[in-house]
Amino acid sequence: MADRSRTLGEFIIEKQEEFKYSSGELSRIMNAIRLAAKVVNYKVNKAGLVDITGAVGQINIQGEDQQKLDVYANDVFIKTLTNREIVCGIASEENDDFITVPGCDNSHSNKYVLLMDPLDGSSNIDVNVSVGTIFSVYKRISPIGSPVTKEDFLQPGTAQVAAGYVIYGTSTMLVYTTGHGVNGFTLNPAIGTFYLSHPNMTFAPDGKIYSINEGNYIHFHPGIKNYIKYCQSEEGDRPYTSRYIGSLVADVHRNMIKGGIYMYPKSSKSEKGKLRLLYECNPMAFIVEQAGGKATDGVTRILQLKPEELHERVPFICGSKNMVEKAEEFIAAAQNM
Repeated sequence: MADRSRTLGEFIIEKQEEFKYSSGELSRIMNAIRLAAKVVNYKVNKAGLVDITGAVGQINIQGEDQQKLDVYANDVFIKTLTNREIVCGIASEENDDFITVPGCDNSHSNKYVLLMDPLDGSSNIDVNVSVGTIFSVYKRISPIGSPVTKEDFLQPGTAQVAAGYVIYGTSTMLVYTTGHGVNGFTLNPAIGTFYLSHPNMTFAPDGKIYSINEGNYIHFHPGIKNYIKYCQSEEGDRPYTSRYIGSLVADVHRNMIKGGIYMYPKSSKSEKGKLRLLYECNPMAFIVEQAGGKATDGVTRILQLKPEELHERVPFICGSKNMVEKAEEFIAAAQNM
């Protein structure tokens, strides 16, 4: 049973010693994320009543049409984090380059950088489907007291000290890990407080849900095609159920609760994959592994990949451990043919 009387703030203070190298920064970083999430949640819930849906007519660094809520969420999280002077740098999927936190003499003394996808799945806003925010925190590797550098952001996922996501759905949840398991907190909108609702979240070793955009089937590599056929076959406990929302946060969140596998593999259209390593795959992989699941690019553990650029894309497969390993078997078999 969840202790729904425990707030996010109380939980963070209780677990402060689990945050590496910290002398209070976790509470401040999480408090900033919590505040920004509540502001974005308020705007998301008003999306049908105010002029906040649709595209702004600009293309982001990813080559994608920016949605109004993308821009709004990005601004809210950046302003909230910079105003509190708790990180030395921020990298966002919506910005071409990283941001050095300005405006204070002490900013270069902060020890952490934050990377984020401020509004994952934002194209779903217009049709009232769940979207989310993804974030991860690293300890800087450049000397404290100097300006932040790109190398502070180009660290492998194994170096993450915290990661999490916010899902804006029928209820708003904040889920995070500091490397000591995964816990979820649900927002009580009446009083604006997050309460512990999903303690010690875990993936079942097996599941019966597979999540992939099968509209791209013709472009998939043979190993993925064969795994999909395996999921659909009437053998053993199959066929599995196909469920795909098109919002990474929502798909992975569902599969963590119900058991399943999420796949956005490389294809003939996207040989490097589509999802961003730094803003989406690394934080979600950290969460998945801490929940007992597995995350891979089909061959290599996601958290062991060394980023080469801020907006690097990779294939991404994650979820229940046995299902991910079975997918890897099909990929390996096809490569060996």
